[in-house]
Amino acid sequence: MVVRMLVVDDDALVRAGLRAMLGGAPELEIVGDVGDGRAAVDAVLELRPDVVLMDITMPVMDGLTATELIRGRAEAPEVVILTTFGSEEHLLQALRAGAAGFLLKDAAPQEILDAVVKVAGGDPILSGAVTRQLMDYVAGPDDQSRRDRALGVLAKLTEREREVAAAVAQGKSNAEIAAGLSMGVPTVKTHLTRVLTKLDLNNRVQVALLAHDAGLA
Repeated sequence: MVVRMLVVDDDALVRAGLRAMLGGAPELEIVGDVGDGRAAVDAVLELRPDVVLMDITMPVMDGLTATELIRGRAEAPEVVILTTFGSEEHLLQALRAGAAGFLLKDAAPQEILDAVVKVAGGDPILSGAVTRQLMDYVAGPDDQSRRDRALGVLAKLTEREREVAAAVAQGKSNAEIAAGLSMGVPTVKTHLTRVLTKLDLNNRVQVALLAHDAGLA
């Protein structure tokens, strides 16, 4: 499978550099590049990429807003955030907007390529530095209002669906969840699809964040 990717960054040199670094990879086709979030939303409709490599700080429309708009559509492409500054606030906003990956611009070209391919295959990707930030957030001081909100949302789920959500938050694969809960992998996928639908979420990362907020993992 060749992954079709759209590059979004307001710096033309960055876009050219990404094309030069990644354009020759046989598993990747760069179908276009644009300089702001608004153009990205329009380009997704026109070019139908599998993955959007998205900067955050841009004119006209920022990458976080664009990500939310793109991921809110049917048959939306996956989004990988590629940014210079990985603040906790940006990280959480990006993941809650539906991004399936978050990398810093000092990542090696191979790391970026691997992330795009894996995200296209359904696996969320966070760089090592970003993962540490997320762990610090999860391990931080308890916010009772945040926990109460998350528990209220998760109340929509059945007990089995909550167990699956908790296992996702623990970083388990579908096969590991199936083994731990004594069910088949197709059943796990069915439960996860129901979780995403009931909670109006886009991906496993958002499920994990919500379950962590609720104290389930």
